[in-house]
Amino acid sequence: MIDGQVRVTVEGHVARVTLARPEVRNAFNAPLIEALREAFGGLAAQPPESLRAVILAGEGTFFSAGADVEWMRAAIGLSLEENGRDAAAMHSMFSAIDACPAPVIARVQGGAIGGGMGLCAVSDIVVATDGAMFGFTETKLGLLPAVISTFVLRKIGETHARRLFLSGERFSAEHARLIGLVHEVVEDEPALDARISVIARELRSAGPNAARAAKALIRELRGLSPAEAAALTINRIAEQRTSAEGQEGLTAFTQERPPSWSGD
Repeated sequence: MIDGQVRVTVEGHVARVTLARPEVRNAFNAPLIEALREAFGGLAAQPPESLRAVILAGEGTFFSAGADVEWMRAAIGLSLEENGRDAAAMHSMFSAIDACPAPVIARVQGGAIGGGMGLCAVSDIVVATDGAMFGFTETKLGLLPAVISTFVLRKIGETHARRLFLSGERFSAEHARLIGLVHEVVEDEPALDARISVIARELRSAGPNAARAAKALIRELRGLSPAEAAALTINRIAEQRTSAEGQEGLTAFTQERPPSWSGD
């Protein structure tokens, strides 16, 4: 447990990071934000063979309800500079999750509101229960979904952001799937856990270094020109093919046997 806010467990090369403030629907405050940043900073240091995937979850009936009411009340009296420091800390937390080298799976039950939407945006795979609700509700409070916007826009694009940022309206898990924020919608929490177990197993069947390199490649390709992208991708596949893991994978394929990492 980190600062009483976040619980981190590891089983079978899969880590589980759980927001542990169920009494306030896992809403953000300064300690939770710092605990999440610290948790993912620590996981980033784990080698590929030790950490194959991370499940990001919320304790209780709700994934994350965004900002904590008491934290927001305290922010009323903060100066511009103090508000800037709070926002920078939150951005650092989202960046730590976004940059986690291992694949991150978000387990969304109940809903994700405000900052909770940012957690969905920085996760690689998002699975939600059918009854979960979503919303960029900041404008309802006279605020902006500013800090999460750099991450959310990559997920849902400008057209959906223009539709949903402005009104702050809530929407269903199915709508979240249609706009790309959520990848899969399942019936209930037992189905949610079953599906995430299947996804984690699929991730463990991939080469540990290859899965991380594939995730890193997506980030590296952002903003590159066609020529730069071509040079990068040619170099990355050549590196991976000649690596020990690439050689083992190719050899196992030609010999019609499982690769060495599949038994992990």
